[in-house]
Amino acid sequence: MRVVLAVVTAAAFAGGSALAVPAVRAAAGLTPVDYYTTQAQAPARRIVIGIDLSRSNPLIDNPAFAAKVGARVADEIRGLGFASEVHVRTFGNYDATSNNFHYDAVLSVRNRPDFVAGEVEKLIAGTPVLVREGKWRAQGTTNILAFMDNLSQAIGCAGLPTTVILASDGIEDSEYARLQARDAHLPAPDGKPFAGCADLQILGLGEGAGSPSQTVRLRGEWAKWARAAGFGSFQGLNDW
Repeated sequence: MRVVLAVVTAAAFAGGSALAVPAVRAAAGLTPVDYYTTQAQAPARRIVIGIDLSRSNPLIDNPAFAAKVGARVADEIRGLGFASEVHVRTFGNYDATSNNFHYDAVLSVRNRPDFVAGEVEKLIAGTPVLVREGKWRAQGTTNILAFMDNLSQAIGCAGLPTTVILASDGIEDSEYARLQARDAHLPAPDGKPFAGCADLQILGLGEGAGSPSQTVRLRGEWAKWARAAGFGSFQGLNDW
């Protein structure tokens, strides 16, 4: 999967530089021995990242916002210990061909947190370029709930403390709900598909709508849904 990610990011970022490992260590005040000891002792976790490619999401055409989301997600990954898992998927339309990108990594001495963080940061920050160049396709619907359902079946929460991060405006636009309408609500989940999952985060909630009250409404909808689905906590951030 590293090859898949490298091909996608290289195509979009020819001439870009990878994250420098010595710089990360120096910034943290760590020697190489300290670095590996720290990562080896940190408990393993799982982070699942969903990139929303629907046309309503500013991530697909706003480079500054995409870079901001990428940097925050990268910080989460850098804090992971060895044996942690990182999974990246895209979503939008509900079909088998629109979102066939996937990246899966298990962190280790040979696949370090700083390296994976740098690659994922480049990928998210480069989303507008990937869409503009046609390597990823902007999509007409926003199937967040269907993506989450597939995620609960394919990866789930078993075995490791799991955080799900959605780079999305959180505006479900599907047969389940049209959340752009102010009287619309998310349906209750079927059971607790994410029982045991630590945290659901939506980065960019309400972004692009230009309405603080819309953001508050969306946060309330997703907080209620996340609790009912079994997540331990929820964060819905418009800005940070």
